[in-house]
Amino acid sequence: MARLGKRRKWELNGDLPRVFEPTLKVEGQENYDLRGHWHGRVFENNQPITIELGCGKGLFLLELARRYSKRNFIGVDLKGHRFWTGAQQAHDEGLANVAFLRLPVEMIERVFAPGELSEFWLTFSDPQPKDFRDTKRITSPIFMARYLRTSREGGLVHIKTDSALIYRRAKQAWQDKLLEDSTDVHGELVNRVDENFRTLLEFQSPYEKRWVREGRKIYYLRFPL
Repeated sequence: MARLGKRRKWELNGDLPRVFEPTLKVEGQENYDLRGHWHGRVFENNQPITIELGCGKGLFLLELARRYSKRNFIGVDLKGHRFWTGAQQAHDEGLANVAFLRLPVEMIERVFAPGELSEFWLTFSDPQPKDFRDTKRITSPIFMARYLRTSREGGLVHIKTDSALIYRRAKQAWQDKLLEDSTDVHGELVNRVDENFRTLLEFQSPYEKRWVREGRKIYYLRFPL
């Protein structure tokens, strides 16, 4: 089968019922019409919504959705061609608890209402090493404040990363609230968590597998908003 290009993946996304692409202007004030209605109009239930920000191909999101059928899952990425693989696979598998959303993360409050989200995964986010003011790094306090305004009370944040910068800055900001902290997910962490969470942490995308082979450490933090 010929390899699909970006444009063709964008076109195919348009045929998938659980792929959403809001046409919001970056500088605008309008909200997306599904804001506040994801439970009723998309998932048709009131199960908690977990969101993965910067989901890439969406393979980890699918793993979450398969394991936790009593939760809903939304993968967010700015580039829709990235998550076409996961979106198509979710459709083929009939995973009714999965959706994908093409969106700049800074617009999250215009797409989700206060209290609409319950859990946030930030997996291998861009470390933005030149972002000295923390205005672009989606693991920064500025972005966490946006997530907080869309979260149910006590919403959980998971950060999994190969970036020491992301780990260090996030740990510094949330030191007093950390529920879990590891500098070596595939070393010490998987050996001290319960079996269900261990198998989840052990799931590796193709990129993560390569980084682990190269000897990179994988970091993890969990804390409530």
